[in-house]
Formats: sequence, C-alpha cells, structure tokens
Amino acid sequence: MAALACALPVGGAHAAATHAQAAAAKKSSTKKAAPRTKAAPKTNRRAAVAAAAARPSLGQVYGLHSTPDPLALKSSVALVVDQDTDEVLFSKNPQAVLPIASITKLMTALVVIEAKQPLDEVLTITQDDVDTEKGTGSRLRLGTQLTRGEMLHLALMSSENRAANALGRHYPGGLAAFVEAMNAKAALLGMHDTRYVEPTGLSSRNRSSARDLALLVKAAYQHDLIRELSTSPEAQVAVGSHAVQFRNSNGLVRNPEWSIGLQKTGYIAEAGRCVVMQAELAGRNLIMVLLDSAGRYSRIADAERLRRWLLGHGDHDAGAAKSRPL
Repeated sequence: MAALACALPVGGAHAAATHAQAAAAKKSSTKKAAPRTKAAPKTNRRAAVAAAAARPSLGQVYGLHSTPDPLALKSSVALVVDQDTDEVLFSKNPQAVLPIASITKLMTALVVIEAKQPLDEVLTITQDDVDTEKGTGSRLRLGTQLTRGEMLHLALMSSENRAANALGRHYPGGLAAFVEAMNAKAALLGMHDTRYVEPTGLSSRNRSSARDLALLVKAAYQHDLIRELSTSPEAQVAVGSHAVQFRNSNGLVRNPEWSIGLQKTGYIAEAGRCVVMQAELAGRNLIMVLLDSAGRYSRIADAERLRRWLLGHGDHDAGAAKSRPL
C-alpha cells in the first residue's frame, strides 16, 4: 500500500513554533500573579470552558491546519504505522512537536507498571492532586482512597487527572522523581522530540511528535495490563460511600467495527483533540496517531476516515508517496 504523506516545508513548523513560544513567553512575563479566589459560580465556569475552547491550539497558531491532505482530516497531525514492520502508511506533519494533553497518561502508566509497584496498595487523593493548572474538576473527592490498580484504570480509561497525579506522587522519590523517570523512559525509547513536566497532561509543556508517540504506543502495547485497562468500556469504583460509574473517553472501544488493542485520548485547548490507538485493520496491526483535531468529535471522524481508506474504500491516491520505515 502506498503511503500518503503531507507536511509543511522543512523548518516551517519549528520556525513558527519558536516565534509563537517567544511571543507567548513575553506576554506571560508581563502578567501579575492572580490572587486566589473562591470557586466561581457554575455559569462563570461554563463561560471559562467556552473561552478556553475558543482559544486556538498551538497547531493552529503554527499554521499546521493549512497542510492539505487527500482525506481532508480535521487533525493537523496524523500518522498510521504498521506495528510489525514500521512501514508508514499515512503521514501528515509527523515531526511537528505539539502539546499532547492526556496522551501523557500512557507514559505515566508505563512508568508505574515498569516500576513494579504493588497494584493493591491503597492511595489517597489529597489537595496536591487538585488541578491548579486548568481548574478542572474531578469526581474523585479529596480523601478518596483507591488502590494503585484502580487509579491506573481510571487514568487510562477515563483520563482521570487526580488519579494520574496521585500515581506520580506515590512513586519512590515523589513527583519530581516520577517526571524524571518519564523523561528517562522517553529517551530510552528514542522519543527525542518528547518532554514531560507532569504526569496528567494538563500542562501544555508536555510535548511530543506523532513519530515519538507511535514509539510510545508500541512500547506500552507490550504490557497486557495497559491494553486491558485502556480499552475497558466502563468501570465502577467506590468513592466514599457511593459507587461511581466511569466510562471510556474513547467511544470507539464500544464500536464493533473496530478492534482496538490499546488507546488513549487527550484534550486541552493548546493541544486540540488527540487520540492514539493500536488497532487491527485490514489484516494488519496498526498504530494510529491523531493530534490537534479541531472539533469535539473530529478526532473520531478522522479515525473513521482513515479506517475506511485503509480498508480500501474510496479513491485517495492523490498525493501518495512511497512507503517508508518509521
């Protein structure tokens, strides 16, 4: 199968990124720290969420969405790789380095599992796990006690931020040592465009490229537990005296037309909608990466476009390039 390749001119994305980051840093340095205030009313919180959603992603700022592709994807970055041969089947801005939001939690899980920490150890949600980066809420109240395995499940399946942070806090040496381990693992995997600053993905300073994330998916797929927990459709856990139901943030795990072996979604305004998956399609084990998708459901629609193309539906030979290894 010929690969589809679309990209900016060499150096374009990095030049734009450098300019945008410098401008953002200058603007940020002029702002005074805001005093702590009481929680805003629900109407104000909704307005804040709407305002965040209206902000352009870094991919939009860098001009990555202007890159054309034959499938008319809404994602500014896309990569499909054969898991077994490393053959690239589809490529769009694969080297662009962008915020990755909760895709971060895939590395969080990898570090926790490879550290062989006991999954039955009970961890407690504390004030240290509250999101001060974006002000997001959580159904895991302060004082909630769950096992490490349950925290891992919620972080992978439902992208629970407090659970992910608690996993990092309970690593030997604490959160700083955990982030160091995340970056060390990235370097070991050859993820040269990747940098982590915290374990949830709420910070836009957690960044990577599609190429690097394909390497991460391939490594994470080697662990049965990550495959099982990330693709679990739903789970119920006890939060205090109540049973709380959590669902998978990726609706494709409930779609019978898909055979997904591993997945993780992500979203913050700076990153757009993101998803990485391992799936069996057209008789091949494939790794799919979609970053910076514009629109609430666009990453799922883009995945469906890629699936149909991979299955041979439609004529999308325009712009095809010779397949090449990752």
